[in-house]
Amino acid sequence: MKSVYLFFILTFVHVGFAQDMQQPIVAELNQLLDEWHIAAAQANFEGYFRTTSANFIFLGTAPGERWTKADFMAFSKPYFDRGKAWDFKPSNRNWQFAADQTVAYFDEDLETWMEGCRGAGIFILEEGEWKLSYYNLTVLIENEKMKSFIKLRKH
Repeated sequence: MKSVYLFFILTFVHVGFAQDMQQPIVAELNQLLDEWHIAAAQANFEGYFRTTSANFIFLGTAPGERWTKADFMAFSKPYFDRGKAWDFKPSNRNWQFAADQTVAYFDEDLETWMEGCRGAGIFILEEGEWKLSYYNLTVLIENEKMKSFIKLRKH
């Protein structure tokens, strides 16, 4: 019985310690991600793509939108050049980490011109610097509206 108590105590201490270690990382990642969204809203092309890794992938809302970094830069450049890209307002962000703390997974709710969306992505620690490696943007549709949505897509 003592070993069971010891196990739970050690587990609690380990989990608490890991969460304490993650707090500064989460703060840093929240700032990076917030700045990434702000860079788009301010049409700051360099600032927006500086946050992304060399092998960044962006999944957009349209069925064919799977962009490599180079392709997404080429697609996005005219929007940024016009001084108006997109303005996503994040909330309800959640983080998970790989055991070695070098990969961070997140999801966030977004208020956009499309109304409610969700973004999910992956940051990777590369040479001591966090880089956004993957981002998936989805439009949220309530389950009870799905049949109408499917019908709309067929037209």
